[in-house]
Amino acid sequence: MHAAYRFQELTSEQQALAGGKGGTLARLYQMGYPVPDGFVILAHGFEDDELRPEAWQQILACLQHLRRGDPSADFAVRSSALSEDSALASFAGEFETRLGVHGDEEIREAIRSVRQSRHSARVQAYSQAQGLPAAHEMAVVVQRLVQADVSGVLFTADPVTGSRTYMIGNFASGLGDALVSGRVTPQSFTLKRPRGDYEGPPALSRSARWLHRLAIRLEEELGCPQDIEWAIAGGKRWLLQSRPITTLQAVNPRTGEWNDSLTGDYLWTSTNFGEAFPDVLTPFTWSIVQRYLRANMPGIERIPYPLIGNIAGRPYMNLSLGVSALSALGLSPEKFVRARAETFGLLPSEAEMPVVPFSRRWILSRMVTLVFRQALLQNQVRRGVPAFIAETPARAAQLQAQIRAAQTPRELLALWHEQLGAHLDEGCRLLLAGLSEYRTLSRKLHIEFESLLGEADANALLSGVSTGTDYLASLGLLVGLIAVSKGEMSRQEYMQMYGHRGPHEMELSIPRPAEDPAWIEGQLARLDEFDVPSLLAEQRRRHEAAWERLKVKAPRKVQAYRRQLDRMAAASKEREAARSEAVRMLGIYRVFALRVGELTGLGDDVFFLALEEILEVLGGDGSARALIPARREMYGRYSALPPYPALIRGRFDPFLWAADPDRRSDIYDAVSPLPAPTSDTLTGFAGAAGRVEGPVRRLDSPEEGGLLQPGEVLVTRTTNVGWTPLFPRAAAIVTDVGAPLSHAAIVARELGIPAVVGCGSATMLLHTGDRVLVDGGRGVVEIRRSG
Repeated sequence: MHAAYRFQELTSEQQALAGGKGGTLARLYQMGYPVPDGFVILAHGFEDDELRPEAWQQILACLQHLRRGDPSADFAVRSSALSEDSALASFAGEFETRLGVHGDEEIREAIRSVRQSRHSARVQAYSQAQGLPAAHEMAVVVQRLVQADVSGVLFTADPVTGSRTYMIGNFASGLGDALVSGRVTPQSFTLKRPRGDYEGPPALSRSARWLHRLAIRLEEELGCPQDIEWAIAGGKRWLLQSRPITTLQAVNPRTGEWNDSLTGDYLWTSTNFGEAFPDVLTPFTWSIVQRYLRANMPGIERIPYPLIGNIAGRPYMNLSLGVSALSALGLSPEKFVRARAETFGLLPSEAEMPVVPFSRRWILSRMVTLVFRQALLQNQVRRGVPAFIAETPARAAQLQAQIRAAQTPRELLALWHEQLGAHLDEGCRLLLAGLSEYRTLSRKLHIEFESLLGEADANALLSGVSTGTDYLASLGLLVGLIAVSKGEMSRQEYMQMYGHRGPHEMELSIPRPAEDPAWIEGQLARLDEFDVPSLLAEQRRRHEAAWERLKVKAPRKVQAYRRQLDRMAAASKEREAARSEAVRMLGIYRVFALRVGELTGLGDDVFFLALEEILEVLGGDGSARALIPARREMYGRYSALPPYPALIRGRFDPFLWAADPDRRSDIYDAVSPLPAPTSDTLTGFAGAAGRVEGPVRRLDSPEEGGLLQPGEVLVTRTTNVGWTPLFPRAAAIVTDVGAPLSHAAIVARELGIPAVVGCGSATMLLHTGDRVLVDGGRGVVEIRRSG
């Protein structure tokens, strides 16, 4: 078996066997970077730590090639353990390195020495500290030695804070091993983004522009902040190594730890995700979210910054990137934040926005291209939304039957590749396309109506969508339950229509209501006999009254407004229906995973593997099974924590935050910690107009809904469709997380229930029994007294 490969020969499959250093060097060499030529001896070229005879013959051939034109060439022999220079651990200086070796036997002995260093005490200690296995499989790299005049390192981000404002480096005379090992005192320098302005000793200034261009290219092509080793010899510049900055890595696949707040100094928001994903996500569900992003954002993998992140199991959006992009283009980020507040939520005045210093050219070539491709894709698929809504129930039933009919892992894998993957990607794209028109229309009309008539009438005009028997899909769960209680709909019909919806519908490890025969009985047992049609009719009357006032205020635009309102009403219903059918289609992933568990013996452990790992298991590679126990344990630890703040700035440790008795539940700032709010007034979005005073009932989940008494103010972190049956019982709704287009606001408007959403700290400041005045028209909650 061939064991020694020149850099230019190593295939992408072989690079995975070449270790972190060897695989990266071969890849960079093939991409045209100035990497000293060399070769990699793969691990199977050794028996224990001794070279196999056939491997040595291959090594001699590689050496002959490298010596061409320079028979006296010196070489560097370096380790390349499979865990080395990875996102988890660099092992910098831990394994042996031999520099300046020349003759064949000297090189052979150096290879043996480097290979044996995997057993050293310092490697064992480092491995233990990093939580890595003590045994390390190792390849070995042999390269032409660069007799450096100057050697240095460059971090493309601050390895402590993650700030991208400055690249930080140092350098010294001679070979780089003395610098890396700390035997010499280096000189320091910085390169300021976006242009790479140099600050440091004059000796390096002539190479500063090259270093900046090199760093930008490496960071983008390798996909994350880089720790770069470089050298200058005889005026020629060389790239010696590039590896992830381990302190800025988000993922530990062995333990299931995932924390994108560690990747940089950004401001994150969960407002856009909080209601859809109220639970900690299993690795399987998070891998589906990532697939959704790739399906809807072509080219996202080329952006070396996290647009969407996973912070300890919960999804967040990176606000800093959008604001930074606008700043680079000379546009107002403040207008962007205000315009997208219904998606991102309100930012407290004390929240600081870290800005990434992008160049205008990079934004135009990368971010603008990404946004344009996304918009083009949505326009292409939007025409298919009505058909998707109509056809999904039958298609989902057919796919479920095919999944359950698969009798072997190979059959199930073939079904995935032939049908399931394409159908589910289509569902992801159609979901986003179904949301976009309503969002655009409602935002535009709300701004105009508020300026003409005020917030209350604007809310009334944008509600009243549900008429007669034509309800929003979000209200279907409630209306359907009432129909079942009156004998107008069978339980089976209800489950066929709504059994895929529920408070935990986006976490695929949790059973759907349709899987639990007792679910509907529990809902019916606590269902109040509210006259929902009357509530909807009353809200419709408010809509008509506001419409009459609009006709007086803007008579010349009445016809245009009527057309736009009708379009918005249709788009609203289509948006809700598309969301419902996308959730139905998403349930196919759960059926697929459960069948994998049955056919492979994994059971529900399957949810602690990512989709790609599950496909490998179906294909016969069961190595990922060993990761399940640690991931399950980490999932349990994350799930035991309270929900994290909706806004997070900087590096966030969820366990330290949860242990802090003075923690804030609305915002966390690692750079400038903020004091707890003390005001008796909460401000959020005007979710639904109306004023009501009443006692608070603070709930953490809809499963606690039996505690909510008629006339109480429901206070909770966020709501989704699973909360809808509780709404008619509440005098008002107040949420921490939410915006004008969130579930709580839309459903409350339809039912005419006052609501203030996105308050940030409502569940922190309000407790069951407190008395509050809720003004949904102004988006204000006044704390009166405790009951």
